[in-house]
Amino acid sequence: MWHALTQEAAAVGRAVRRCVMEAGPERETAVQSLKAAGAALLAWAIAGWWWHAPMALLAPWTALFLVQSTVYRSLMSALQQVVLVCCGTLLAAAALGLTHHTMAAMALALPAAVLLGNYARLGGQGLYAPTAALFVLAYGSSSGPDILHRLLETLLGAAIGIAVNAAVLPPVHSRGVHLLREKLPRDCADLLHTVADGIEEPYDQERAHGWYDRAVRLADVVTELRTARRSSHESYRFNPGHRLRRSAVPPPPEDWDFTWDRITERIRAITRSLSEAGWLADSVPDVLAPQLRAAGDVLASRQDAVEERRRALDTAEAAHHRLASALADSGNEATPALGAMTADTRRLLDDLAGVVDAWNGDAVARERAARHR
Repeated sequence: MWHALTQEAAAVGRAVRRCVMEAGPERETAVQSLKAAGAALLAWAIAGWWWHAPMALLAPWTALFLVQSTVYRSLMSALQQVVLVCCGTLLAAAALGLTHHTMAAMALALPAAVLLGNYARLGGQGLYAPTAALFVLAYGSSSGPDILHRLLETLLGAAIGIAVNAAVLPPVHSRGVHLLREKLPRDCADLLHTVADGIEEPYDQERAHGWYDRAVRLADVVTELRTARRSSHESYRFNPGHRLRRSAVPPPPEDWDFTWDRITERIRAITRSLSEAGWLADSVPDVLAPQLRAAGDVLASRQDAVEERRRALDTAEAAHHRLASALADSGNEATPALGAMTADTRRLLDDLAGVVDAWNGDAVARERAARHR
């Protein structure tokens, strides 16, 4: 127990240091938390201290939860929340008007409010319908002015939450895409180097299964990339201040995702063939290992290392030619497994050639831009 608490405290300490020292998710979380607290305080100052609203709690409560991860999400959540609060309030008022008894009104209104809140398209916002109904039923305030006050206080909180989120450091989430853009080539290169080193040793099927498991996990990184890109696109919608954020570098184009989807699929196919081979003829490692190692070098090279990357690709192409020659040898005992790996590695090199051309084009563009500054 004490060890777990110590580890948790250390993790919190590291998060606090990262928040203070560098931009990242920890700092973004801290900024959004402070914004939410500030929006709630402002809403309470207006509704409770200045306006003396009878249900002033609704304004800061609404503002607090509408400082969302993006301005677009704040707007959509505000619309859903206001509609749900209206529905919950009206359901409770109608039930109380019909029964004139709090318990009976709860039995009548809450099932309908909860069912409405569980509508799948409402997501986490659905809780507000039964909560608003409970506020009305618990306080017994269902007159016309009371209901109007509740709706006005909810609208006030929603307006403040949206305004604070949009005006104070509006969140832009492009960092995740860039981090994953760096992670994917690094992880692919590391796996290709590991496989190249491993097949030069005596064949071990359990180890080959481990390579395949790692290749499958690469697909999870591509999924994370797509999720991060959706979040990035969403953060630019209705965001009035994203152009003022110097750290908000536009993410790479979407076709980049499809390229890495193909590359990870090629690596998965190669490792699957190795894991299913059962054994490798003596000639296979001699021609396959240099090719996979060179392919890993292509992905591991710096994006501005144009010549280094081109040489690695040429080395991989030469190794693939030797692999194809080994396949053409009719006396080779590993023809079925070798044929599958020859086709898979050919597809991998074709995709890597496209990546090299794109990276080289980016490097040339950056060099030209630097000369014209």
